[in-house]
Amino acid sequence: MGLLGRGVPASVRSRLERGERVLAHAPAAGGGAVLAATTRALHLPDGRTVPWEDIDRARWSREELAFIEEGSGEHAVPLREGVDYRSVAEAVAERVTSTILVNRFVPFPRPDSSTGFRLVARRSPGGTEASWRIHLGEGLDEKDPRLPDAVSRALDLLHDQMGV
Repeated sequence: MGLLGRGVPASVRSRLERGERVLAHAPAAGGGAVLAATTRALHLPDGRTVPWEDIDRARWSREELAFIEEGSGEHAVPLREGVDYRSVAEAVAERVTSTILVNRFVPFPRPDSSTGFRLVARRSPGGTEASWRIHLGEGLDEKDPRLPDAVSRALDLLHDQMGV
């Protein structure tokens, strides 16, 4: 659906950046609130825009869309009963996944550990630069003096293997 696509509420169209297109939208709970997935970001009913590369995970239920935003934690968007959100859910899943270039679990502190950290390289839609994020597994201490060296070695290896 293009910028001036039929049925796209003016409240969503007015928030789009140049070249940004609405992929799917649906009413959310609360009056005229709208949830919209675009080529660039998730537009929330409260007016906030969350770029796809900043959404770590999203899950849907009949009551809400819950997602984890990098650096901001978990958010929940209440959904309206009786509305079919499948097209929005599919767009969210596809867009978030499309930003992930590399997602690698690295065991730590030993190679046979069941704990570890995840290294994730992401790129914004249409962007050229990859940004790396480190997600520590449950129970890992970010102050462990061995961690920076392990992360650095793992990143070097991924750069060599993947060219990212």
